[in-house]
Amino acid sequence: MSQGKRVVLASRPHGEPKPSDFRIEDYTPPAPGAGEVLLRTIWLSLDPYMRGRMADGPSYAAPVPVGGVMEGGTVSEVIASNNPAFAKGDIVLSRAGWQTHALSNGQGLAKIDPKIAPISTAVGVLGMPGMTAYTGLLDIGKPQAGETVVVAAASGAVGSAVGQIAKIKGARAVGIAGGKDKCDFVRNELGFDECLDHRDPNLAAKLKDACPKGIDVYFENVGGAVFEAVFPLLNAFARIPVCGLIAHYNDTEAHAPKWAAAMMRNVLTKRLTIRGFIVSDFAARQGDFLRDMSQWVREGKVKYKEFVTEGLDSAPEAFMGLLKGANFGKQLVRVGPDRA
Repeated sequence: MSQGKRVVLASRPHGEPKPSDFRIEDYTPPAPGAGEVLLRTIWLSLDPYMRGRMADGPSYAAPVPVGGVMEGGTVSEVIASNNPAFAKGDIVLSRAGWQTHALSNGQGLAKIDPKIAPISTAVGVLGMPGMTAYTGLLDIGKPQAGETVVVAAASGAVGSAVGQIAKIKGARAVGIAGGKDKCDFVRNELGFDECLDHRDPNLAAKLKDACPKGIDVYFENVGGAVFEAVFPLLNAFARIPVCGLIAHYNDTEAHAPKWAAAMMRNVLTKRLTIRGFIVSDFAARQGDFLRDMSQWVREGKVKYKEFVTEGLDSAPEAFMGLLKGANFGKQLVRVGPDRA
């Protein structure tokens, strides 16, 4: 067995993660024992939630221990198997983390059919990001034909799917993204009705113009100044699915914003529904998601864009860039070739 490589958490970040918070190590991949398989990572998914795993504060999931392999979803090839459920050469969805090889007892592995779609989509539009968009929008946002749906990070893995699903359901989709190129892509390629640059100092006024009938659904994955621009435009009975707050992930202090009291007053007077969720809350919807989303992708109703960096060594820098919006589409790391 050739040498493997892994990225471990060297220290817990204070504020923005920095290169010294990660450490790249060489190791010899172990041989699989009874009932185990040895996985070789092909694709590693980088996602904003990983910043929370680097901290040790209270959360819905355990933190990565200092010295532990960074956690993450992967597409992997089975290169050795002592498990009758998996054969050498099988492509599987796994949670091998930031490493070239990993052992698994088979629990949590799901086979991927390369004939259905490119295998990278299993950690993108047909994976956790796509299902986050699908369940958050349809089960919490519940968009109706003619309503206005607004989503930030609209060129990213989740936001791009949110707006396209909203259009499929007959709603008006308004995106917010970072920069002209991303906004042009969201409008012209993804088919949103409008897309605004979150860096524009006149964002609030332009968002009001783009949403003349107010906002019925705001899919929250950013927070910060974007939410402040959205908030006054929310209609009575607006729904706000909350899957992320990337603008605050590097905050070093917890404090209530100055508009917290006004927000709670409007929650009451406008009868707003605000619900945070983790995609696993809707695990029972996995079959519906795969059926619908795979069909929409095949029909061209949902398009996706991937932002790929090469080699496991690129993962720390790519992740730090992701938190700053440097990616354009779903952030992936190609760790190895499709076949060994």
